[in-house]
Amino acid sequence: MKKYKTLLLENNETGIKKAAALLRAGEIVGIPTETVYGLAANALNASAIRRIFKAKGRPQDNPLIVHIAELNSLYELVMDVSDTALQLAMRFWPGPLTMVFAKKPVIPDILSAGLATVAIRMPSHPTALSLIKAANVPLAAPSANRSGSPSPTTASHVIRDMDGRIPAVLDGGACSVGVESTILDLTGEVPCLLRPGGITPEMIRSVTGKLKIHRAVTAELSRSSMAISPGMKYKHYSPKAHVVLVKGSPQAFTRFVNSRSGEGVVAMCFDKEQYGLEVPYVTYGARGDAAGQARQLFSVLRRLDDIGAKTVYCACPNEREMGLAVYNRLLRAAGFEVIELD
Repeated sequence: MKKYKTLLLENNETGIKKAAALLRAGEIVGIPTETVYGLAANALNASAIRRIFKAKGRPQDNPLIVHIAELNSLYELVMDVSDTALQLAMRFWPGPLTMVFAKKPVIPDILSAGLATVAIRMPSHPTALSLIKAANVPLAAPSANRSGSPSPTTASHVIRDMDGRIPAVLDGGACSVGVESTILDLTGEVPCLLRPGGITPEMIRSVTGKLKIHRAVTAELSRSSMAISPGMKYKHYSPKAHVVLVKGSPQAFTRFVNSRSGEGVVAMCFDKEQYGLEVPYVTYGARGDAAGQARQLFSVLRRLDDIGAKTVYCACPNEREMGLAVYNRLLRAAGFEVIELD
């Protein structure tokens, strides 16, 4: 793979123009969105998309999401836009909602992992929108990390993972949502949630009425199954440490972790619930604040590597509303290893 001197571009007109020129030339660039940083390329350029897979070490049966800046662009990429899709777009775009449609032939097969569908969203980050318009092409942009590791929510995270592997990162500050977008499949009779995110099931139902939730949101998809959207099949978001998700009361969690104390054992708990722990700990937000947990989650998972954690016992979040997105990410970071105490 080509070795780059990775540039950190400032979030201004000059930086956006440089990033747009690289994208038009078929290069890949780390870009900010409101969810996580993406590794962007021209979504209509198969060669550029191959560079994404190579830089990330991403399995090629894991499809990518296409990012657009204007609603009219949707009609150029997909076969049909239903009334439901339009209602959802009017309510949640720009924002952290990705919708899956039947694709037009203009979408390269490598982007969609050979599927007949494509996932599209319109990010709300102003820098991302400006860049898409400046590049004048839709952008494929999975998270800008090495495949399987925690997603990046700052430009420094991208540099840490991608230095020398990509030509540039556009610095747009810290991400405001902190976990990847909600993915909603609209190709069936009833909308189906494939990945939870900042747009919750309750918010979707307020528009669609009915909603199915795919079993892969909370259960492991078999290796032989085809992933119909990103984030469904492989272990993701994981630090180098062995992560175990622990369900139970704060008191039960503390007793359990203390009984497992030893070299490299770290507790990952909620704010103000670290008292009584006899092992090193990190916190990832208040128990009742799922949005705050989401904003901190990936930074905290990365911090575990910095402090040399070997085994991490993580207090389980609430599985309702935004908490479902945090739970989904932690399940995958833990390889679906869960201990129930109560």
